[in-house]
Amino acid sequence: MTASLSAEAPTAPAEVHLGPRLSPAGGAAITGADLSQPLTPALKRLILDALLAHHVVVVRDQALTKERQYAFTLNFGEIEEHVARHQDARYAIVHSVTNLGRDGNPTDALDTRGNYFWHTDKSYHAVPSLMTMLHAAELPPEGGDTEFANMALAYAALPEPMKQRIARLRAVHSWEASRLASGSRPASEAEKQERPPVDHPLVRTHPETGEKSLYIGTHAAHVLGWPEAEGRALLAELQRHATRPEFVYTHRWRPGDLVMWDNRCLLHRAVANYAMATHRRVLHRTVVRGTVPY
Repeated sequence: MTASLSAEAPTAPAEVHLGPRLSPAGGAAITGADLSQPLTPALKRLILDALLAHHVVVVRDQALTKERQYAFTLNFGEIEEHVARHQDARYAIVHSVTNLGRDGNPTDALDTRGNYFWHTDKSYHAVPSLMTMLHAAELPPEGGDTEFANMALAYAALPEPMKQRIARLRAVHSWEASRLASGSRPASEAEKQERPPVDHPLVRTHPETGEKSLYIGTHAAHVLGWPEAEGRALLAELQRHATRPEFVYTHRWRPGDLVMWDNRCLLHRAVANYAMATHRRVLHRTVVRGTVPY
């Protein structure tokens, strides 16, 4: 195991191994763990240390029921409900991210397409998400990747005049606006009232590492106090910079992968690089509630 643990922490089982960084932009894989069993203090420490160091943690070869994923996720904090409504009162918050239509068959004409646009989860909430987990249940034969853009690296690479320009700006994040931008089903009046726009710092400080990063994405509609067109242009410029190839880790899914990531310093998106109308892609998702950005 290559990760360092504090001296007082118990030693993780020898078969659990944290590999090297998967790309310059982030990502690390853990092998030999069984997340269907109660989480040990050592393995939890290993996962959290890896998340801070690499931002994306891939735990290979997991066979988790929704109930087991629910129990595992609770180790890291309060689980958020999804924005959609579900019938299963107990496991509605372990929901499926799929390319399946209302008839249960694969389709490339989804009514919700936000997953395919760069975003950070729940940034349209006053208290956005800390961590998201996806477990691969069904995968296409090839493709169906997920991309992650490192917002700390992107911020660090900005010219100093741009850093000064955006230092105290706040962006308005809107679920309604992001649905329109992604070509998804428009929000209903009730949904608009449930999720009114909020504003967050354009430059966010990570509460654990102290690193500064851009806090943008499709949910970020415009800049608070600016003319909307001018604000949208600035956000688009920053997103083009932040999603350049050198800042992006592409995760190519394997059966059984559980992928965890830090929403406080990443953008992510699904990639439609597979036959969406032919092959099923089903991932089980849980989200851990975070803290107010600053």
